[in-house]
Amino acid sequence: MKHPRMIIFIFAVWLALGLKPVFAVPDEYDDSQSHPLRIAAYLIHPAAWLLEQVVFRPFHFFVSATPLLEEIHGHRPHPPVLADSQPYQDYGMPNRIAVKPAPPPPAVVAQEPVREVVKVVEVPVEKIIYKEVPKVVEVEKLVFPEIAFQFNSAEFTDLGKGKVYLAAEKLKQKTDIAVVIEGHTDEMGNPEYNEALGLRRAQRVMTELTSLGIDPSRISAASQGEQKPLINQSTAWARAVNRRVEFQVKGQ
Repeated sequence: MKHPRMIIFIFAVWLALGLKPVFAVPDEYDDSQSHPLRIAAYLIHPAAWLLEQVVFRPFHFFVSATPLLEEIHGHRPHPPVLADSQPYQDYGMPNRIAVKPAPPPPAVVAQEPVREVVKVVEVPVEKIIYKEVPKVVEVEKLVFPEIAFQFNSAEFTDLGKGKVYLAAEKLKQKTDIAVVIEGHTDEMGNPEYNEALGLRRAQRVMTELTSLGIDPSRISAASQGEQKPLINQSTAWARAVNRRVEFQVKGQ
């Protein structure tokens, strides 16, 4: 034969197309075969397509036929480069779309002013009123129960006479005061008699104080009789306490 090479090539193509083995059937990676650049390469170099069908596809089938073979050869399935169908690309002139005019801005509605509710609370105000209080002159009341008198008499006992002396000394120290000497009795006797007896006792103390150097203008005598007893009992010792004189000291 004059052209043995041509005959061998035609026989190989016939064998690849006619007797296509099971391992060369289309699989999930055939999507990448439809790429325009790959098709152009196959047309320029047909031997590349033949080499893929005869060599690379059988080898791929051998290493990935079963999970055990994949594990032995370390084959890891991977997604194809172009697994999904590619969208249609229109490379022509773009269609002109009429531009819609911008919608007018929304009308601004004037808001009604919000009425503010003001709550007026009356707070009571404390008003301080200063009231002038008249000055009261304090009265010092000195009680000398020891200025004792004998029963039914205006005469002092010895202890009573000593207490009158102490009272005179105190009045000499406080020269800016005046005193009222009040005479008191027990409940024995009628009220008129006790009233007169209380006055005599006050006058007796007044006379004694004058003799001890106290100005008579600073002292005066009065009687309460039996009206203000210190101890309201009908015993001998209570009556002895009630027979007394009291000094009411006033500002001069």
